[in-house]
Amino acid sequence: MNRKITKMGIRIAASMIVVVGIGVLGVPTTGSSETQGDERRDDRQEAQGTRQNGRESARDAKQECKEGDEKSRAECRKDKRETKEGARDAARDQRKGD
Repeated sequence: MNRKITKMGIRIAASMIVVVGIGVLGVPTTGSSETQGDERRDDRQEAQGTRQNGRESARDAKQECKEGDEKSRAECRKDKRETKEGARDAARDQRKGD
């Protein structure tokens, strides 16, 4: 009877050590990865703002183009497309840090 109690005590103690060990090792540490993630998130948000500004300016450019009768609809669409592509390129460069 005494051996059963001793074995059970050892098993419980070993289980607790394993659980505590996993808990300590499994806790994520706050280090440089969180800082890098914050930087990447900020870069993405800035790039998103750049792209949004490009969309707005492309809409304005197309509207102005349509109001002036110098260009065809296709030429106005091309201008809008080029404006948006320029904004995307600027956002891409901004994210890469160039």
